[in-house]
Amino acid sequence: MTMSSDHGTPRRAALATWPTPLEPAPRLARALGLGADDLWIKRDDLTGLGGGGNKVRKLEWICGAALAEGATTLVTTGAAQSNHARLTAAAGARLGLDVVLVLAGAAGSSASGNLVLDGLFGATVVWAGEVGGTQLAAAAEEVAARLRQRGAVPALIPLGGSSPLGAYGYAECGRELLGQAPDLDTVVVALGSGGTMAGLVDALGPGKVLGVDCGAVQDPAGTVTGLVTALSGTVHAPETLRLRQDQVGAGYGTLTEESMDALTLAGRTEGIALDPVYTGRALAGLRAAVRDKSVAPGRRTVLLHSGGLPGLFGHGDAVARCQEALTVLPVDG
Repeated sequence: MTMSSDHGTPRRAALATWPTPLEPAPRLARALGLGADDLWIKRDDLTGLGGGGNKVRKLEWICGAALAEGATTLVTTGAAQSNHARLTAAAGARLGLDVVLVLAGAAGSSASGNLVLDGLFGATVVWAGEVGGTQLAAAAEEVAARLRQRGAVPALIPLGGSSPLGAYGYAECGRELLGQAPDLDTVVVALGSGGTMAGLVDALGPGKVLGVDCGAVQDPAGTVTGLVTALSGTVHAPETLRLRQDQVGAGYGTLTEESMDALTLAGRTEGIALDPVYTGRALAGLRAAVRDKSVAPGRRTVLLHSGGLPGLFGHGDAVARCQEALTVLPVDG
């Protein structure tokens, strides 16, 4: 399931079909105030494995390394509705590896969305309680230690798959995107744990990547630039990044009005479903960037659709708002 090159390229586990499509979004473009041909969507929600999403690009390289090291179990962390956890579970099923997900929260705190697929793919969940990122990582280390005592060989994957190796997958995406859109001016991406933006910055440079912070990490700019340096040795000062932090709202996992408006706009102009935590914020950030003219008409802009559809169904507030918007006509007579 793995392959390598003759030039020091990491080993890769084949988990998806590439390249993902780059599709025009003319009705959405016009609704945002751009020209009909200005906005395109990079469909990394169509990666195939486990419901799709951006984490598959990272997991191909992370799992390739795990297999090369003889791992028998993948261990990772996330929120209860983690897209990364769901796709790690799917990758483990595809590759014949056990998967343990160490999730923040408690049993019964969430019962739909990504958790349904975690169960479908055969993952084991360890609930770590209401803890922060440092405590969650420590809990995963403890789980890995117990697995080793039982004779397993665990591979510990960081939050969101955001390691230099995971970011390598999005450096590849940046090069893929340039092949599809050589005139690319800006790619807009949700900034969660940082690896997706880091890979794009490494491939495209900081001037072509607009990250929209989702509130997942305390120092998003430092996280991204640190990953870029670890990936390729290239040093970017954090202030050189194009980064919006006006879409976090009350915090990661919460539904903002701007994100809900963006979900509705994408759904009703292009028939595309976004999620409330990541891609909804990314589109809301793009909308704000058009308003303040940091993204201009007449230039090729790409919105990276990083997936997350199962997370929409696991987000109670977003589901309720969608249901409220449903038009119901009475039956005549």
